[in-house]
Amino acid sequence: MTVATADSDSQTKRDERRTLGVASGAHALHDGYTDLIYVMLPVWQAEFGLSYAAIGALRGLFAGTMASLQIPSGYLAEKLKPASVLAAGTALAGLGYCLAGLSGSFMMLAIALAIGGIGASTQHPIASALVARAFKGPRSLKALGGYNFAGDIGKMTIPAIAALMLTVMPWRSAVGILGAAGFVAAVAIILLTPRPSAAAPAQDAQEQAARGPVSRLGFPTLLSIGVIDSATRMGFLTFLPFILTAKGASLPLIGISLTLVFAGGAVGKLVCAFIGARLGVTATVCLTETLTGILILAILPLRLEAAIAILPLLGIALNGTSSVLYGSVPDLVEPEKHARAFGIFYTGTIGSGALAPLLYGFAGDAFGIDGAIMLVAALIFVTIPLALILRPLLPRTT
Repeated sequence: MTVATADSDSQTKRDERRTLGVASGAHALHDGYTDLIYVMLPVWQAEFGLSYAAIGALRGLFAGTMASLQIPSGYLAEKLKPASVLAAGTALAGLGYCLAGLSGSFMMLAIALAIGGIGASTQHPIASALVARAFKGPRSLKALGGYNFAGDIGKMTIPAIAALMLTVMPWRSAVGILGAAGFVAAVAIILLTPRPSAAAPAQDAQEQAARGPVSRLGFPTLLSIGVIDSATRMGFLTFLPFILTAKGASLPLIGISLTLVFAGGAVGKLVCAFIGARLGVTATVCLTETLTGILILAILPLRLEAAIAILPLLGIALNGTSSVLYGSVPDLVEPEKHARAFGIFYTGTIGSGALAPLLYGFAGDAFGIDGAIMLVAALIFVTIPLALILRPLLPRTT
């Protein structure tokens, strides 16, 4: 190996680490901002005398603007520098919380959260595309698993930090400080994100030529699996507290049970990405989705203690599939369309997760909770034939 080749490889490794660090940091901050709302809603209700409908509207404004603008954000990143769009979105998300701290009415607060949601719409499609561009082949799957895991870290830490801050300072100051972190992160994104090399387009073209033409059926099939997977996750989590209550669980125990599921889910996002890189996408999806369906059905007849004992494993299977699916997006679209494809994928999965509780709720009213849970478990098995359809459409052995 020549000195020039060694230097090039070393630079590539540094760029990979910096890209993953920037994307993971952005994911942690943005997901933390998203779940910070849950901590603040009771505070805002007391401050502004809000009804429950108004509280729901505030949550919906942030989540709705974030979800609906992910596809336009992906398109924008194709026209402009992705890092610049991500930095601007991060600053805008932070500005939303800064304005929330200055709000004197419900309307001002709603506008602030809508601004924050607009900024948050940039993170998923662009940060995912940056990681996919930096890492190639099975390493991309592992890197995206680490990126997804970082989002769960943000969901756990930022709301917890906010809760601690609220014990020592007014809520306006706490929200303002957390919002200011978005401006600091935006500067870091600009400074730390590696610039793509001049040879990158040519390398992408060579890689695409080596892989062969992209199947038009591949991405829609992957998206279908993701939609079902997300709907299953949200549907099950909606009914889990009621299942445990019927078994005699107290409210604190239900909280502990949900924490076990979420902790298992965070681990699953990281672990299943490595499993997917070793076993292949198809085998991993079949394994995790089958395990998810079986464990969901197993909870129904089990006693309370046994049901709680399997929740961490269920969390791993329930959330782990998502890392494998997200990590497969780059394999099924052209490199220049990565940000757009991630925007479509995240929009579809987030949308299905939002609609699933309502649709499964109708099933629960018609057939009871047990019937609804059986329907949730049955639908997850539809992903198995879809995964088998997907297998020959992937460019590498799966």
